[in-house]
Amino acid sequence: MTPDQLKYSSEHEWIFVDENGVGLVGISQHAADSLGDVVFVDLPVVGDSVDQFGKMGEIESVKAFSELFSPVGGEVLEVNSILADAPDLVNESPYEKGWMIKVKLSDTSEIENLMTLAEYEDFVLESESN
Repeated sequence: MTPDQLKYSSEHEWIFVDENGVGLVGISQHAADSLGDVVFVDLPVVGDSVDQFGKMGEIESVKAFSELFSPVGGEVLEVNSILADAPDLVNESPYEKGWMIKVKLSDTSEIENLMTLAEYEDFVLESESN
């Protein structure tokens, strides 16, 4: 899985959706870099429902505290429990070891509301210039 295979939200979360409609969710490298050293991640529990662009948790770093928003709606199937003891994986490996939740999408068409890597990179550049 590479960054160009993902879809991105304006809140800097990414998702990779497999052929079964299950999405792997995390935050972008840009978000991880902006936050600085992550020290705590609070995520939903398995079985919780999340809404597209709705709050799915919180993340705390040495520089900031931020809410996490789900890029899609659905049911949480798995949570990356390793982050409880090793939140720094979000910084070290945001697209692999630092993923946050797996979610069964309730509506796969919600993916169309997200950005490609090129669109996301343009969004970040535009946001930083404002």
